[in-house]
Amino acid sequence: MNNKIAFGGGCHWCTEAVFQALKGVQKVEQGFIASNKDHTTFSEAVIVHYNPEIITLDILIQIHLYTHKSTSNHSMRTKYRSAIYYFSEAQKEVAALLLANLQSEFEATIITKTLPFKDFKPSEAQFKNYYKNNPNKPFCQTYINPKLKLLQAKFSKHLTDNLQRKSIS
Repeated sequence: MNNKIAFGGGCHWCTEAVFQALKGVQKVEQGFIASNKDHTTFSEAVIVHYNPEIITLDILIQIHLYTHKSTSNHSMRTKYRSAIYYFSEAQKEVAALLLANLQSEFEATIITKTLPFKDFKPSEAQFKNYYKNNPNKPFCQTYINPKLKLLQAKFSKHLTDNLQRKSIS
């Protein structure tokens, strides 16, 4: 069984690496997503294809909120829109409910929007699987490794065996 949901928040290299590290995630498409109304510009994001029998939508959304600045309305939000892009009304309802329920776990207000998925432009081939292909580059060490460490600390049972055992510096 394969479902999909899309997430935007920070650099899509980071977001891709986070979701590629999870059991039950079958594919992560890195690129740019547009929605509707005030959100028609393309913003860095990923489409996550997953098996809900292995990892639930709830867990994916929680991981998304914890692995990007979901409470920060910084100046780069046009390029890095904090969003959950849904493909169905059922996903929209789950996401909205979970955002409301998780708010108490965050000191600041969660700014992540729940938006309909409208369009996708994939990244160029050279940027796909960025962390897998470049784990020792300074960008990966500085920005992606802290997110993977957070996954190890907070969501370890959902990590692939590879990442469960890996020491991340």
